[in-house]
Amino acid sequence: MIIVQRVRVRWGARSRGSTHATRRSGLPDAFILPTVQPQGVVVHDVLMDEMVDYRASATVGYGVAAARNAGLWLEFEDDALTVDRMPGDYPNQRPTQRLFTLAPGRIGRYRANFRFRGESAWYYELWTVHVANRDDPGTDVFTNHRPHRDVDDRVHLYGGR
Repeated sequence: MIIVQRVRVRWGARSRGSTHATRRSGLPDAFILPTVQPQGVVVHDVLMDEMVDYRASATVGYGVAAARNAGLWLEFEDDALTVDRMPGDYPNQRPTQRLFTLAPGRIGRYRANFRFRGESAWYYELWTVHVANRDDPGTDVFTNHRPHRDVDDRVHLYGGR
């Protein structure tokens, strides 16, 4: 079974200062998994948006299409899982990138941040994406287990140094 948990933190341009950044840094980057159907690929997508005082809202999707909607391309070869970041609606058109290959029982983590153009203003997102290739992941797979592979693709979002 493949479990993906994408945790997104979203904020607006007026919240770029250190006071707001300190608050965001205290938000969780992993959550206990909800009860899910034990099948193929499960995607737990969590959003903490400044517009609702960073209260977490979550959805669960199933299948490789749900993983693609979370920005990941998954390929299976025997028991191993290869995880790539998909190109797409990222602000600086980042190309497809190989993130990691996970043997059975392994966990990977991908962190990135983005600046998006909304209907009337820019907004920002910080993503932490966990992926587990485990038969019985348990609900605490991302909160109580360290990743075996860790890719940090965060960049400076506000210009300057």
